[in-house]
Amino acid sequence: MASTTFSGPVTSQNGFVGNVTGNVTGNVTGNVTGSVVGAITLPTYTVSGAPSASANARKVIYVSNGAAGSPVVAFSDGTNWLRCDTLAAISAS
Repeated sequence: MASTTFSGPVTSQNGFVGNVTGNVTGNVTGNVTGSVVGAITLPTYTVSGAPSASANARKVIYVSNGAAGSPVVAFSDGTNWLRCDTLAAISAS
């Protein structure tokens, strides 16, 4: 497979196939299939600032005060943001 280097925004109408080496900055719209090697940065919210769970089913966020004031990773079940450690709804207290 040929290797091509891009130095600006790139748009594909039919998707990309292959490996990405380096940093990806910005938003990815669509599905990503494969593995991530390295850390993933989750969006950070407080309980009061978390987006609608119903509009974000199957998404994951970091809630800085969602475990009774302590930080926790949470996912939306389509109704509530649930803590990954206990499956309880996020709560600041």
